[in-house]
Amino acid sequence: MKAGMHILMINPNTSQQTTALMLRQARACLPPGVLLHGATAERGAAMITDEAGLKIAEQEVLRLGLGFAQGDDSQAGRAIIVAAFGNPGLELLRAALPERVAAFGIGEAAMLQAARDEQGRPRCFGIATTTPGLEASIAASVEALGLTPWFCGTRIAQGEPLVLAADPALQCERLGDAVAQCVQRDGAQAVVIGGGPLSEAALWLAPRFEVPVLSPVVAAMQAALAGLSFAVAS
Repeated sequence: MKAGMHILMINPNTSQQTTALMLRQARACLPPGVLLHGATAERGAAMITDEAGLKIAEQEVLRLGLGFAQGDDSQAGRAIIVAAFGNPGLELLRAALPERVAAFGIGEAAMLQAARDEQGRPRCFGIATTTPGLEASIAASVEALGLTPWFCGTRIAQGEPLVLAADPALQCERLGDAVAQCVQRDGAQAVVIGGGPLSEAALWLAPRFEVPVLSPVVAAMQAALAGLSFAVAS
């Protein structure tokens, strides 16, 4: 990996605590020579729980992403990760970025990873999350990626999203129940934990299941690093 490469992780909600959580997990994926930066939205929701929150976040993603892309070191490899599961502003950002800067969404990256096993074969996947207000948006994202034939549905953890967020142990327990439903009732061969703030729960839950339980933050980091490597090789 070429030295001097930069990845910006944009948290589209306004929670600095969530930004720190996701950066902590993302840094565990970093190889030498790659610098990770974080940015937090200045307006919008502290936790995105519905489509209205996604819409507000779009302009913040665009503002922060374009500011990063116009950084001083134009020769360094650059990638941007939109760290909200609904990928707010991702397509707007891609359309506005210079060709040398790639953009990735944690929801998109995790779904694409979940839909293929390590040999590249299609597999059935489900999503476990805490936000019922985003269920329709999740289904639309799956369809836009062409993954509907392999999608076995979303399971929502029992409880109000903000209440669960305030009690990480309870949140992990309820998400675990949702993952179990994806596997046992829906036949999922992989399960994505649907939310940037929920990514640490994915690491805690993964050893409890025989099928892969994917962190969207890790999936996006892997996609961004692969993209940077490809750009250098080209």
